[in-house]
Amino acid sequence: MDDFQRAVEAAVFASESPLSVEEIAGYVGEGDIDSALAGLAERYAGHGVELVERGGRWHFQTAPDLAHILRRTREDARRLSRAATETLAIIAYHEPVSRAEIEAIRGVQISKGTLDVLMEAGWVRTAGRRESPGRPLLYATTSDFLTHFGLSSRRDLPGIDDLKAAGLLDPLEESVFQLQLETEGEDD
Repeated sequence: MDDFQRAVEAAVFASESPLSVEEIAGYVGEGDIDSALAGLAERYAGHGVELVERGGRWHFQTAPDLAHILRRTREDARRLSRAATETLAIIAYHEPVSRAEIEAIRGVQISKGTLDVLMEAGWVRTAGRRESPGRPLLYATTSDFLTHFGLSSRRDLPGIDDLKAAGLLDPLEESVFQLQLETEGEDD
């Protein structure tokens, strides 16, 4: 391993949050950072910690097959309410999305506290304002959302077939969803 690759390794290892290639360059200077990261990812593959890229940002994480060893030492996070879970899913699949759009999809009003919980968790951020009357705020997911759920990008979110296979869509929800798709198809 050359000195440049060692410097890249040290920068990523010492960082308290995942780093983009540009941020790594700010620490180590000019060089082939992509090649250094690829070499390090290959070198750490199969070890107790692995170098991974999530949402364009690099960090070390515990190997997935060893995570159970550390679970007992982790502080149990508070579970999200059903409203917060639904809101997070809507934002992830439809971003950028306004509060009114979230409410229209859910069919009920959301409390401001729901969005606050998601923003405090670091999973949702404001993403500007829509150029429409009232200029409503838009919400989108963050790179912390991708990191927490082990996604490289939003394209890795499960699709309808994946959700069916996992048993997460009951027959009633599936028929309602299919009816919505057919209705939207007729409107076109």
